[in-house]
Amino acid sequence: MTTHQQRRQDERPAPPVSLRDAVEVGLPGIAIGLFCGLFAGVITLLGPLTAGYAVANGLGLGIPLALAGLGYCVLLARGVFKVGTVAPMAAYWAAAFPLARLLHEATLAVVFGYDEMLSEPLWSFLLFQAMLSIGFTIGFLWLHERIAPRFLLWARVHNPLAGDLAERYLAHAAIQVRRKEAREAQDRDAARRARERRAAKKPSVR
Repeated sequence: MTTHQQRRQDERPAPPVSLRDAVEVGLPGIAIGLFCGLFAGVITLLGPLTAGYAVANGLGLGIPLALAGLGYCVLLARGVFKVGTVAPMAAYWAAAFPLARLLHEATLAVVFGYDEMLSEPLWSFLLFQAMLSIGFTIGFLWLHERIAPRFLLWARVHNPLAGDLAERYLAHAAIQVRRKEAREAQDRDAARRARERRAAKKPSVR
């Protein structure tokens, strides 16, 4: 499949989708978000804080990130984002990650009765979290690209939305393989020409 054919495939209308299909496609994103919450809770337990705070910290962060992960996966499956593109994903998380962190802080404030939700101005908090979202985006992409394709290949049997996205992943993978093979062929050709030039420069022995 050529790049033009993949572009046409990405731009075609997405198949009809049910709520169940959308949630199933979003399971990798949900899992990553919950894993981040679990990690935050475990880190909390390593400090001088209570188990209750660790649970609130983990759920307060994990649930908003899981919902944001679900949203990303559904938008990807619906063709809003293209497979293999990083910039739209980074823009998505630059907005979603600060909102998830804001909900996280609000949860802690409500559960533990804090007088103030934030110790800094709202704009400063959101700006700083948007900067942190770059690192989160890299980690999310790394995990998603290793979990989602295998899951989609399994789910496509009964989920048309997963099947359509799985086809796009397979097409993207095929393009990447051809590009790698083309680069390797160019490298071999360049090495061969270099050897020929070196051989031509060697003086003949009489």
